[in-house]
Amino acid sequence: MPSELRTDRLLLRRWRESDREPFAAMGADPAVMRYFPATLTRAESDPLAARADALFDQHGYGLWALENASSGTFLGFTGLAPMPVGIPGSGGVEVGWRLARDFWGQGYATEAARAALGFAFGELALSEVHSITAVINLPSRAVMERLGMTFVDEFEHPRVALSSPLRPHVRYRIMPAAGV
Repeated sequence: MPSELRTDRLLLRRWRESDREPFAAMGADPAVMRYFPATLTRAESDPLAARADALFDQHGYGLWALENASSGTFLGFTGLAPMPVGIPGSGGVEVGWRLARDFWGQGYATEAARAALGFAFGELALSEVHSITAVINLPSRAVMERLGMTFVDEFEHPRVALSSPLRPHVRYRIMPAAGV
């Protein structure tokens, strides 16, 4: 399993201690977290980063820390994770991303997710990869569509409050034939 992936502009790599502070700042930003139930404190953020990195040792894939290859700036994360239990696609693998606000709209999420999907279909030989988000998260849905993912279904996310506008979720899927 490679510890990193590279694109023309990006490095997807294992997490470092130095990622913790910018990751916590990203998780505390209400704009970044608007499609999640709550912002994160540093005390919540640090274990999340540790779990993201631990996925590599547990599964042979995970959520890579994402950095600008030329400047070394931490941008966020992108990668692969097991689909959550109790939702459609459970037992499969999802591709996901989260970027700090300063790096939105520059194509980084799509570029990094393409690299992660290349790894999923190449190294891991997966037959499909999913992605989920809140129905109202149009920016992430646009990334899914740019990746060639296809809408599969809509569902109520069991870990989101019944009264939350974030509870309705969508699932997209891609298979290797989609030409990632």
